[in-house]
Amino acid sequence: MVSLGISIFRPQILIIAGALSIWAGVAWPEQSDHQVGTVAEPAAATTQVELMTLEQCLDSAMRKNHRRPASQFEVAMAEAQHRQALAGYWPQLNVKGGYQLLDQPLNFVFPSSTMMIPAQSISIPGGTSLVTIPANAFGPGFPPANIQLPVSYPGQNLNTPAQAFHIPEQNIKVLDRNFATGMLDIKWLAFDGGMRKGLREESGGWLDMMQAEARRTDLEIADTVKRYYWGAVLARQLHQIGKDTLARMETTLRLTESLYKESAGKVTKTDYLDNLVMVESLRSMVAQLEKNEAMSQAALANAAGLAWTVSVQPANAEIPFAQRAASMEELVSTSYQFSPDWVKLDAAMRAAEGMMTNARSGYYPKVAVTGDLHRWWNGGFEGGMSTEQNRAG
Repeated sequence: MVSLGISIFRPQILIIAGALSIWAGVAWPEQSDHQVGTVAEPAAATTQVELMTLEQCLDSAMRKNHRRPASQFEVAMAEAQHRQALAGYWPQLNVKGGYQLLDQPLNFVFPSSTMMIPAQSISIPGGTSLVTIPANAFGPGFPPANIQLPVSYPGQNLNTPAQAFHIPEQNIKVLDRNFATGMLDIKWLAFDGGMRKGLREESGGWLDMMQAEARRTDLEIADTVKRYYWGAVLARQLHQIGKDTLARMETTLRLTESLYKESAGKVTKTDYLDNLVMVESLRSMVAQLEKNEAMSQAALANAAGLAWTVSVQPANAEIPFAQRAASMEELVSTSYQFSPDWVKLDAAMRAAEGMMTNARSGYYPKVAVTGDLHRWWNGGFEGGMSTEQNRAG
């Protein structure tokens, strides 16, 4: 009977050993993607265990995982570059302003000079003109009416000598000490040969690539959390199976010891020692399973973005089995439709086409419409360069 009991529990030991190999190959395929770089705390720090469902772990990972903000930052940078490329279709407006205070007004010194007027001969030809004498020109009633009289004058020749006029030095104030300016400059690119289109396609493709990469990051985080979650469930089940098997093997060991000491030689010392070795080996396996369960819970907390002092205990007790029936064509079609790699490849091709369009635009001229509006103030000074015509335009 004792030999029958041992043979019954030996397959369970083999099952535990096989489960350990499965756990080493499935539950821990790779190291966690999220390493928490913290300073080691004293050994007295306690670990907080939280009971969480799969949905709660996924929600915590999407909010607290460190990889997700990095991918979202790359998407924000690509969006900014895309908006910058689209801004080329709009007029560019620049506003400038300034104020200047001089210690002295800006002036201009006109040097002294002499202006020479050469001698000239002026000839006044003679002629006749009609002169009208109005009524009452010499007194009341004389002449009584307007009189027109012809007047003749002889021609004359006048000679003027050469003259020199001295012009003294003049200090002319050009601008006042206070000088404020304001300028509005507008530029609009009317024709670019396809440059803006190329930049738009290039930045749009880069934006789609970053969005696909962010989606890949979310999928990887969700996949990691799911694998660690169900791995923790499997580790807990294996640990429980190991404890139950150890309890049964300990009972068998006590029974073997009792039969060895009290029976009439039916159970030998070799049988007892063989059973004892099995129990101790199984005890070490159970300790390894307990360690694997603790490590799986810590890894799940790390993937969920929780603190390093927190371990997550899965709320599910069993691993559900969901069977999906799909043909090979459907799987391939779904992968083409939802794969981030395929989206990134398509976006990269569009970005390359945009780069080619931008490069070809260098063969064409660029046509732009420009304009500027300026205004400056000179402390109320009216003179020099500070005229209404110069102050605005």
